[in-house]
Amino acid sequence: MHSAKNVLICCTGSVATIQLLSIISDLSSAFQKLSTVLSIKVVLTKAACHFVDVNEVKQKAEVFVDADEWSQWGKRGDPVLHIELGKWADLLLIAPLDANTLAKIANGLCDNLLTCAVRAWDLTKPLLFCPAMNTRMWDHPITQTHITTLKSWGYTEIPCISKTLMCGDTGMGAMAHVPTIVQTVVEVCKNK
Repeated sequence: MHSAKNVLICCTGSVATIQLLSIISDLSSAFQKLSTVLSIKVVLTKAACHFVDVNEVKQKAEVFVDADEWSQWGKRGDPVLHIELGKWADLLLIAPLDANTLAKIANGLCDNLLTCAVRAWDLTKPLLFCPAMNTRMWDHPITQTHITTLKSWGYTEIPCISKTLMCGDTGMGAMAHVPTIVQTVVEVCKNK
């Protein structure tokens, strides 16, 4: 593995976003054990911001929200944030990927910083996604259609799991456990 890796973590409007700090911390520890310098940047959708303390996340990584896309661009020749993030990153991890953003990505919509970054992603670099949604949403037939679409582009699914969800329902749809996500990212980086 290279001695330095840049990972872009994108979070959407799922309660599983509460796991973000654990993902950052555990990824940092895993890469440190491999003597690899890890740089992390985070993109939060407006809805994702409901589930984390953005200032707390900023203590661990550089954080970007939709407003940053427009504040950095003023005229022709200025950097375009979603393009610059894609150039910087060696790997893009969407954890969690909610049903809404899954549908947007699968249908080519790009109406916020996260979906623009994904739409402009270099397909020669790994993109990993962790679905997370209510069991009823997971069980809807369109969900598997959307996941199949993402996988057909070469994206890697880190499958969701079954458990009792925050809403009290029990079933499939919970984001994969953090150690599974971290292990998958490390393995993909080792093979690149």
